[in-house]
Amino acid sequence: MDEYEMTNIKFGTDGWRGIIGFDFNFLNLSKVVVASSQELYSKYYKETKSKKILIGYDRRFMASQFAQSIPPLISGCGLEPILASTYVTTPSCSLYAKENNFLGALVITASHNPPTWLGLKIKDFRGCSVDESFTQSIEKRLLFGNSTYSKQSLFPIVDVKQFHLMKIKSKFNVGFIYEQLKKMRIRVIIDSMHGSAAGYFNKIFDETEMDIFSSIRNNEDPLFGGNPPEPLMKYLKDLNKVHQINTENGYKSIGIVFDGDGDRIAVIDEKGRYCSTQVLLPYFIKHLGSQNNNNLPVLKTVSGSDIIKSIAESQNRRVIELPVGFKYIAENMINAETFIGGEESGGVGFGDFLPERDALYAAMVLLNRIAEESKYLSDSLDEIQKEFGPSFYQRIDISFAELSQKNNLVQFINNNIPRLIGNYEVLSITKIDGLKLRMDENFWVLFRFSGTEPLLRLYCEAPSQEKLEKTLEWCQKFINEFVQ
Repeated sequence: MDEYEMTNIKFGTDGWRGIIGFDFNFLNLSKVVVASSQELYSKYYKETKSKKILIGYDRRFMASQFAQSIPPLISGCGLEPILASTYVTTPSCSLYAKENNFLGALVITASHNPPTWLGLKIKDFRGCSVDESFTQSIEKRLLFGNSTYSKQSLFPIVDVKQFHLMKIKSKFNVGFIYEQLKKMRIRVIIDSMHGSAAGYFNKIFDETEMDIFSSIRNNEDPLFGGNPPEPLMKYLKDLNKVHQINTENGYKSIGIVFDGDGDRIAVIDEKGRYCSTQVLLPYFIKHLGSQNNNNLPVLKTVSGSDIIKSIAESQNRRVIELPVGFKYIAENMINAETFIGGEESGGVGFGDFLPERDALYAAMVLLNRIAEESKYLSDSLDEIQKEFGPSFYQRIDISFAELSQKNNLVQFINNNIPRLIGNYEVLSITKIDGLKLRMDENFWVLFRFSGTEPLLRLYCEAPSQEKLEKTLEWCQKFINEFVQ
């Protein structure tokens, strides 16, 4: 492999991603697939006694073609490829690999990244993303110039989507959820953002029960309507329009949003408020924790809300703070019993289901709790804010020209750590992942770089909207001194 190719095969927080046709091409993919397959076999064959590797893919441009190029490469490694019959969510692949004791799964997806991106996520036999030591081993194999060999052979094609759906349906009383939501005059809008979660909800509920559900952005669109398939408020104009119409017609409307590969979730509550996992995770902890007679720990990333910690500790649960990236949460879920784990960007994993974020499962847990308590989500969220808040949160992404600028910007921030942010004294500094400066409870700012894009992410939680806006304004000016 020449030097140019190597600079473009780097693993981020969850797999390898790049621009289609530039970084992400058939040649580079073939090398990564072979190295990944060899590493899966080397690390897990003794434990699984399996040579099977699942291949999944999302709805991105050429994703199916890239996926179909993989089986001969896996066969060439002396292993057994199994291909998903259609586009599927990443959690579907994780679950299938786990339940069938495969070596793992290779999923062609770029998750929430812009339309020009594609990538590869690697899942192991436990149903979660491989850890950093695994991807470092892959990079070493690539550095040493691994050879690829294709072997044409027959391979199974399996319905991964149906397997996932049946597993989820077995966990819930779908008829009960439907009847309760109907009594509450709730209408649920599913926004799949043109991603691979499209159509899943329609197959969980019977056709006769779909009168309370509607779907938007279900069709395949490699451009994702012109925006990244990331469940952020600024990309949800279509959902907000439908939500408003339902509200005007006298219904309590909830919008549920899935990202491009179905592992991240966001919600619009009955009052039209955007709910990221900064809001949903506290809800899950409070409302599931009250019915679970255990004190299993809660896992959160460094970018997670302080309210997560406050609610967990009120239930005598230990809180473990981790770097950003669900693979760190998954690693802890595997090593010890866990109640729930989640990250700011939309990922939630439940210890009693899968050591992986699964937006579809999270959506069903949410609707089930609303139905069981016969209580609107907005009312529950207001109660949480009253008891553990107030809390206001926002994330801003600052782009810079090239990833090569990252090291210089990191050095600038570390050499100029402020003692005051505006008029607020910095009381503590955390460097678990990026630089987190705390001014008070429910009041902090985090400077952290994206693992896949030339972006600096500014995260902030504050006890008032005014403090939130002023803090982010100050931080942006601080960064612009370098960027400009």
